Amino acid sequence: MFTLKELNFRTIFVINGLEGRRLRVSNGELLIEEKEETTEKYKTLTKIPFQKVIALFVIGHITVTSPLMEKCQKFGVSLIVMKTNLRPIFFWNPSTEANFLLRQRQYALAKEDLSIAQLIVANKIRNQIKTLQSTRKKDPDTQEALSLCTTLLAQIPSANSYNTLMGLEGACAKAFFSAFFKEQNWVARRPRTKCDPINAALDIGYTLLFNYMECFVRLFGFDLYVGVFHRLWFKRKSLVCDLVEPFRCLIDKTVRTAFNRGQFKAKDFEAKKGEYLLKREKSSYYYKVFMEVLIPRKGDFFAYVRDYYRSFMRDKPKNQYPTFIP
Repeated sequence: MFTLKELNFRTIFVINGLEGRRLRVSNGELLIEEKEETTEKYKTLTKIPFQKVIALFVIGHITVTSPLMEKCQKFGVSLIVMKTNLRPIFFWNPSTEANFLLRQRQYALAKEDLSIAQLIVANKIRNQIKTLQSTRKKDPDTQEALSLCTTLLAQIPSANSYNTLMGLEGACAKAFFSAFFKEQNWVARRPRTKCDPINAALDIGYTLLFNYMECFVRLFGFDLYVGVFHRLWFKRKSLVCDLVEPFRCLIDKTVRTAFNRGQFKAKDFEAKKGEYLLKREKSSYYYKVFMEVLIPRKGDFFAYVRDYYRSFMRDKPKNQYPTFIP
């Protein structure tokens, strides 16, 4: 796994492969090249020594060559290729394949142990409170939601059953959404039903967030399907579902701000069979808005998953687990 020295010296590079760019290896260095419109030839944008790279995230299409794979393997560089919705379609990191000790610890964690799940839910609620406070609204609905979330947050450490913890998290989410999106005529949060433009936009943002987080979780060799809060379910990457919870506030704030500024509009969606679907020609724009929020936070994502990994592997006290502060 990554040493402290490596983490201080090496970094993650996110490359937009949708703009006629390509990767090439030359003289032992990674070259990022871009095609010139006039000559159709490629010019070098930058050169990166492989020793300075932890991971390469490529959005869009890329040709993976054997010299590139060889250098990535030699220097322990992870290579992740993502679609425009940030869903990883290719992941290569041979150094994580043998991390059986991590997976043993995941499988050995008692199902009834809610201590880590409590930390994640508490982090999420604290961020919801902070996000509500950032609106600076003093109306009764906002104040009531803040009061309720604060009260329920204090009950998280004493939640002694999974259903109780789920209930506290759900009650906070309901109060948060009702107050935060009040100006958008909020009705209810209905995941994946796309019952209105706000819910549809949240689903898009949460999908991008999930996909982005998955890339970072894969860097350390976790079994994505074994979570601590979300239970095992067929084809559900429960651990990723867990670790995105504190980061959801980034999407919530982005959606509210975008609708308030007119960046997102109800007319961008069309109703089909009771669902609001984003018009195809608007997809790239919505993705761009969300990616401009998520991609610059790559350091926060990496640090959170890295510190979670270290805490989990070393069985650290729960107060030493990482928290994400937006």
